[in-house]
Amino acid sequence: MPVSKASPHRFVGLDVHKHYLVAAAVDRDQNEVLSPRPVRLTRLDDWVRRTLTPQDAVVLEMTTNAFQLYDDLLPHVYSVTIVHPPHVALITRAQVMTDKIAARILARLLAAGLLPPVWVPPPEVRDARALVAQRSKMMRLSTQARNRLHAVLHRHHLLPPGGDLFTSAKHEWWLSLEVSALQRVRIQCDLDSLVFAQTQIALLEDAMKILAAHDERVPLLVQIPGIALLTALTLLAAIGDIARFPTAKHLVGYAGLGTRVHDSGLTHRSGRITKAGRRDIRAAMVEAAHTASRTHPHWRAEMARLEPRLGKNKAMVAIARKLLVAVWHVLSKEEADRFADPQQVARMLMQHAHRLGRDLRPDGQTVGEYVRQQLDRLGLGADLTVIRRGKRTIPLPPSRLCAADN
Repeated sequence: MPVSKASPHRFVGLDVHKHYLVAAAVDRDQNEVLSPRPVRLTRLDDWVRRTLTPQDAVVLEMTTNAFQLYDDLLPHVYSVTIVHPPHVALITRAQVMTDKIAARILARLLAAGLLPPVWVPPPEVRDARALVAQRSKMMRLSTQARNRLHAVLHRHHLLPPGGDLFTSAKHEWWLSLEVSALQRVRIQCDLDSLVFAQTQIALLEDAMKILAAHDERVPLLVQIPGIALLTALTLLAAIGDIARFPTAKHLVGYAGLGTRVHDSGLTHRSGRITKAGRRDIRAAMVEAAHTASRTHPHWRAEMARLEPRLGKNKAMVAIARKLLVAVWHVLSKEEADRFADPQQVARMLMQHAHRLGRDLRPDGQTVGEYVRQQLDRLGLGADLTVIRRGKRTIPLPPSRLCAADN
């Protein structure tokens, strides 16, 4: 007879390290039923088969390999819970902390139902997050190399030639500078780092374009001012399934863009944003806010209204928070942004279509066909016949919305 998974009988805490973990377990009454013992990760499979059962609820803190452990353990146990380490620290503050004590604490807190779980993203979301994170690392490497090369010019009071200083054609100029031999070696290293980073960024962005072409949520986000292909993928990788957030307020809190609040007795204070959330969402939304406040009439007016009272930086964060609320509405309801201007949305979709390229657009659509399809999906621009960008115009096919009305 198969074992029922109606409820867990044991609660197993795992204190995970690079090469080993320490496991301890308690029952429902907090009685220790498995004394703390170390397990080498190279022997984890054997230990799982010998020790764990489908009636065990397992908990571990978020670490580098936590998701891999989750995948390995889940088929063998009742449940696997991953928790954020600061949440555990808020509940218990032991003056003496060892691996054994940590494993016991995790097991007992899980049995008591005091541990809020971390959402475990599916493999495709993990892959997208890894891709975005790798690109961010390469961007930082590129920026650091450029800054060091600029520092050489400032240090030696050198006047650079015109144009882009970091093209391959300028490498010979950099290496011909009258600097010490050691300084020239460092310049060569920075130039090589820059070439490497740029090559990696190009490869990663090509992969991100392919992801964007197969994700129908990307065009929904591209309509929002300040959000283009790469920012949209950054947000989608961080957010995952928007259904996880019942309201826009939950998403704002997840990003750490909500304000700190102290409300007790007759005292009510609110302060700066919590920053207790995903840094990548905050960075993406602040960057989008900078663009939106310059290019979109509504957000430009919001900036003009908020800046005198809050100052530029706080006003920009406020706009970032409002844009994130728009992201929630757009993804949850799959509709147009309420401040959308059809002509401006059409231009942003046109840029997105060019970025994808014809090979990645559905069925090899032209730019006009792609833009019209997305506008119809959003319920916008039925009367638009062309996209105007400067002196350039791109004709649009007739809208299906007009045909539906007729």
